[in-house]
Amino acid sequence: MDAIRTSGLSKTFGDIEAVKDLTLEVRKGELFGIVGPDGAGKTTIMRLLSAILTPTSGDAWVAGHSIRSEEESIKEKIGYMSQKFGLYEDLTVMENISFYADLYDVPLSERPSRYKKLLAFSNLAPFKDRLAGNLSGGMKQKLGLSCALVHTPEILFLDEPTGGVDPVSRRDFWRILYDLLKEQVTIFVSTAYLDEAERCTRIALIHKGKILIIDEPSRVRKTFGLPMIEVSTPDARAAGVFLNALPGVLSVGMYGDRLHVAIESKEVAVKIMDQLKTEGFSIAGEREIVPSLEDVFIAMVREQEDKEHRA
Repeated sequence: MDAIRTSGLSKTFGDIEAVKDLTLEVRKGELFGIVGPDGAGKTTIMRLLSAILTPTSGDAWVAGHSIRSEEESIKEKIGYMSQKFGLYEDLTVMENISFYADLYDVPLSERPSRYKKLLAFSNLAPFKDRLAGNLSGGMKQKLGLSCALVHTPEILFLDEPTGGVDPVSRRDFWRILYDLLKEQVTIFVSTAYLDEAERCTRIALIHKGKILIIDEPSRVRKTFGLPMIEVSTPDARAAGVFLNALPGVLSVGMYGDRLHVAIESKEVAVKIMDQLKTEGFSIAGEREIVPSLEDVFIAMVREQEDKEHRA
């Protein structure tokens, strides 16, 4: 049985379709990522699957329970960490964890061993008596995760858990997640960071509430199926605008003074390079590259928007 399964799951707020016909399966013990920019529908999906929101149509089953009719059973099986986790800044680290243990009715006899384990894996043991309000951003995220895990959930929902966290703390946070996978906890995480998507077992790229593709990160890159070139130029922004308007160019991504240009064929590369030089752009270098996840996402979004424009 899958840990999570959805069928035609949709959520509308007035005229806004936040989630459109979401159908996916998440296997037990995997780290599944929903990847997309702000406003793509990631948080709404999280709240639907956590039985916080009621769907407009469709259904989902989390740990075998329907989000429509078995909300309380679901809440016993999951841990949920929102973007702004509900820590009490005037309580200490230990008091926050104890508070959530009370909320989840964790048996008193089991609490000492759970507290010791949570403090150890999060590296918060030296700070157990510190007020939550005095913790760094990364430490607050670790405390939020500890609170979400205090009742030993089967499935963990993490909504952009590393937003605004420094690179070192992000790395530590993902190390903790990998340790949880060894204990067969299913992790469902949303992120806007494409480098974090690479760390997931499988990912779903989402745009405007609709899934573009679901697969392993390496396989998503391979599905691109079109050549891509990297063009280095000191006037990258203007060159990108120029290239976007040329026939045969599917998408252009800008990375400092480098442009990643998806093209219909290798023959197109020669033509667009000639046109750039004719327009007077200074070219420092040009080479064929393997598309990154970000390149694939940009190209898919553009293709989707072109379809909507033609419809």
